Amino acid sequence: MIGVFVTFRYGDNFDEQAVRKIAETARERFEGMPGLRSKAFTFNTEKREAANFYVWDSEDAAKAFFTDQLIELVTGLYGVRPSVEFVQIATLVENTRT
Repeated sequence: MIGVFVTFRYGDNFDEQAVRKIAETARERFEGMPGLRSKAFTFNTEKREAANFYVWDSEDAAKAFFTDQLIELVTGLYGVRPSVEFVQIATLVENTRT
């Protein structure tokens, strides 16, 4: 498994409501996406930062998703270019609710 942190760092123009709207609008796109185990949309108002965390089944699936075109698309959507960091996941605990 591979994790990916996608972090958007804002200046004084951070807008929590805009970030929430992006997350709610984009959510459907990721539901049932092949190779993607989970995705969390997060924000930290104090740090003026939004971060998305992805858990992928494989590094190939993650790298196939994060193309230069996608980075340009989300840069336009969030208004700032993100940093993208790939990490190895040693173990994952999932507590699903039914």
